[in-house]
Amino acid sequence: MNNVLYLATGRRKTAVSRVKVLAGSGKVMVNDRTVSEYFGGLERLRKAALNPMSIWEGVRSYDFYINANGGGVSGQAGAISHSLARVILKLNESSKSALKKAGFLTRDSRMVERKKSGRPKARKRFQFSKR
Repeated sequence: MNNVLYLATGRRKTAVSRVKVLAGSGKVMVNDRTVSEYFGGLERLRKAALNPMSIWEGVRSYDFYINANGGGVSGQAGAISHSLARVILKLNESSKSALKKAGFLTRDSRMVERKKSGRPKARKRFQFSKR
C-alpha cells in the first residue's frame, strides 16, 4: 500500500483509529475486512462510523484503509468516524463548515469515570443501614 495520499487519527474513549487514503474506487476496509464484516449485524455502528462520508461526494474516488484498535466496537465506531472526518477535511477543505456543523471534527472527550476508594463503583455507594 504505497502512494498514501493522507493519514489521519481519530479517538473515542480508549479506541484509536488510523486512516490511510489512496486513490481508488470508494472502498472502505477496517482491519483488512469490509465495514459490513467488521461490524457484523450492528447496522447502527456501521452507519455511525461512515456518517462523515455522506458530507462530501468526492469520497467515491478514494480508498480508505482503517486500522482500529482498543476499546470496544462502539468506541471504535466513534474513533473511525472522527478519523474519517479529519481525513475528509484534508482531502477537501471546503467541507470544513459542514463537518464542523455536524459535529464530526469534535473529539468526544467522555471517558469512563474512575472507581473511588470506599465505594463499590465510581458513584455507587454501599448500602446504608441506620440501625
